This record gives sequence, C-alpha cells and structure tokens, in this order.
Amino acid sequence: MNWAHFIFETIIYVNAVLAFITVFREPRDISATWAWLLVLVFLPIIGFVAYAFVGRRLPKNRLFQIQEQEQLQLDEQLALQRAELSSERNDADDVTATALGTVNLFIESDQAFLTRNNRVHIISDGKVLFHQMFEDIERAKQSIHIEFYTIYNDDIGNELLRLLIRKAEAGVAVRVLYDSWGSMGVRPKFYDPLRAAGGEAYPFLQTRSALVDFRLNFRDHRKIVVIDGAIGYTGGFNVGDQYLGRKEKFGYWRDTHLRIVGAGVYGLQSRFIRDWNATSRTKPLNVTNDFFHITKVKGETNMQIVSSGPDSDKEQIKMGYLRLINSARKRLWIQSPYLIPDDSVLDALRVAAGSGVDVRIMIPSKPDHAFVYRATEYYAKQLSRNGVKIFKYRNGFIHSKTMVVDDGVASVGSANLDFRSFKLNFEVNAFLYDPKVTAELAKLFEADMRVSELTTYETFAQQSYWRKFKQTFSRLLSPIL
Repeated sequence: MNWAHFIFETIIYVNAVLAFITVFREPRDISATWAWLLVLVFLPIIGFVAYAFVGRRLPKNRLFQIQEQEQLQLDEQLALQRAELSSERNDADDVTATALGTVNLFIESDQAFLTRNNRVHIISDGKVLFHQMFEDIERAKQSIHIEFYTIYNDDIGNELLRLLIRKAEAGVAVRVLYDSWGSMGVRPKFYDPLRAAGGEAYPFLQTRSALVDFRLNFRDHRKIVVIDGAIGYTGGFNVGDQYLGRKEKFGYWRDTHLRIVGAGVYGLQSRFIRDWNATSRTKPLNVTNDFFHITKVKGETNMQIVSSGPDSDKEQIKMGYLRLINSARKRLWIQSPYLIPDDSVLDALRVAAGSGVDVRIMIPSKPDHAFVYRATEYYAKQLSRNGVKIFKYRNGFIHSKTMVVDDGVASVGSANLDFRSFKLNFEVNAFLYDPKVTAELAKLFEADMRVSELTTYETFAQQSYWRKFKQTFSRLLSPIL
C-alpha cells in the first residue's frame, strides 16, 4: 500500500508540473490558460489526451501557408475609400455614423473593401437555398468554387457531387474545399469521381482526416460558394440532410444564408482563392480577372465581406460585433446557436441593455453539443439578469448567426457569438449597410419570436440543481469549448 501511495503521489506531482509547463509555454488568452490548467490538473492523463486533440495551437508552418497569401487588394481603392469615409463623417446621422465607423474598422483590420449597390437575397430555408444554389451551379460556364465546414455523404451531399461531376465533365473548373472534422465520416475517395471528371477537392490545409490531423481545433468554419465569379453565397448553412430538416433529432432547421450578386462577390472569391492557395500547394490559383466577373446590378446594399481566424490575432469579426453592440441606440437583435461570449462581449451586451437598448438574443431550445449548450444556458441566464431578453426557439433547431442593429446595419455569416468563432475557427461574415435588408432580417426575427419562448431569469432560477451545476461546470470550460 505504501508503494501504491507513493506511485499515486508521484503521478499527481509530475502531472501538475507537466500541466503548468504545457499550458504556460504558449501564449494564449488568460481564461483559456486557466481552463486548460483546470482540465490537466484534475484529469491526469485524460486531460493531456484531450489537450493533444483540442489544446495545441496551429503549427507555424500552417500559419505561414495562410499568411503568405496575397490580400488581393487594390491599395488605391482602399485609399479612396478612406478619404471618402473621412469626408462623410462630419454630416452623418446616427445610422450612417455607425456604418461609417464599422466600415473603417474593417478596412483597417481586414483590408475589407466596401462594395456598393449589391443585390442581396436572404434565404432562411434549406430547401429554398439548395434549389436556388443548384440552379445557379447548373448555369455555370467557367468556374465553381465551394468551401464548406460540412459536406456530408448523404442525399443532398451526393446530389451536389453528381451536379459538380456533370459540370466538370462539361469543362467547368470545379474546386471544392471542406473541413475534415466538420465532414467527419466522409473519406477522401468520396471525391474520386469528381477528380476523375476533372474537378478538384481538398480537405482544408491538406488535412486528410480528423484522426491524422490529431487536432480538433482551428477548423474551417466558412461557408462560401462562388459561381463564375459573379454569384456568391455565404451564411450559416452547411451541406447535409439535417440542414433541410430531414433529421428527426433536430426537426426543422432554421438558418440564414445570403445570395449575393454584385461587387460583394469579390470578397468571397478572394477569400476562397487565399484558402485554396494555402491548401493546394501544388496547384495554386493565379489571381487574374478571369476569376472576377462582377455583374453590375441596380442593387441597394452596401456591404463588406470580413474574415477572421487563428492566423491573425486581430479577431476581426469579434471586433466588428463589439463595434455594432457598442453603437446600438435603439435595438440589438441577435441569433446564435452558441452563446459563449468572452468578457468584452459580455460586458458590451450588459452595457447596451443597461443603456436602454432593446437587446434580444435567440438561442435553440435543444442542444446539439451538451457542454456547449449548458454553457450557453449559463450565459443566457446571466444576461437575462441584466435586462437582455432571451428567446428559446422551439420550432426545431436554430443555427442562424445574425445581428440586427437599429435600422440600417446587420451581419450574416458563419461566426457564432462564442470563444471558438472569435479565436479558433476560420470564419467569414457579410456586414450589410442597408435599411431594407436590416428590416427584412428584423421581420424574420419577429416571425421566429412567434415560435419561441421568452425565458426570464426567474425561469432559469427554477431549473433543477443538477442542471444548474452542469451549466456552471460547463461555463468553467467555456474558453476551450
């Protein structure tokens, strides 16, 4: 027994020392540092296995692959936009001032062009989305670029694959990027028929599988489709049967996607090309005008395509969210399946609600990831205590990532309101400056409210002690969820 006791104490001591060395040897957010320290110290051996999969940072060579790609920018246009914004700032009203400040933030932090007069169609139903998207792909003449976190080997995934094969056989350049973890269960040979037809498909950053990758973090969470450089799609939908409401577990799938025609497609195309060149090292794309056939339309939407990821410490989308939250004067309506904000976003939401802004946040009423959902409930409870109205969507599962600010600014994209989207995932959002689009998103929010339940702080307080414990425990791990 003495030997067993000695061995046990030795393991605990060595584990603690290794935990401190492991966590503090890499610079990271202090909350994530303490969360990982908690896991490593109190879960000997198991904690290190978890860290191996989800705790390590992206390798420097992978970061270099992404960072070395050209920004695909026009310096003269950026300079003109800065001058134009500066001249407009003096006589702007509240809505315009909010837009101008946000535009300037993205120009400086992400080299994101402001594109004008786009035609934007909001799509909130998966069946409508894929019907329209497949029609556009069917009409493609030159190129089809697709980048998704999830492309499943199911009915809709195979329907897309067959369509892409036909277009590749017809001479259209077809290129597909997918995330190996998000598309778990889909082997590389799934795309062999597409490759045989002349198309190309790669897992993001050439990761062949989640097991070989040995990392669960730093996923390509972007959703991008660009057809002939003229039509673009982005938003929250992935490619899978569940996104069309075909999975009993989730029921109806409520999400938000955009179909874009106009110069806004430039931002999606340039983002895809950078991601492609960081992944396909042997077949990089030369940036030419052949990839940018911008359709001149009489649209009314000014917009910026903004991306962020672990290849940069600027957290561009999070900074944009903070800018919009802090600039809200009348309303701030948010939809996010995961509500795990860091302290800066949490405080901004509290300040907005305390300042008289109508702050509403809509989350699912059912979990798709247990720990994540309990952490979401924890933060929802805290915000409800500070005057934020929390709505739980009950007509299936809501996966939409939208933000509506006052009467003229909105955001739609792939980024959730959580640590993972802020710091770990590669994301892309469209920030829109258009009263009509903002009003349409607000109407969708109001329609969703009719099938949602207002959940007050008193409602949360009446939950069982066991559920509250799970929420509190999950909150401790929130920086690494």
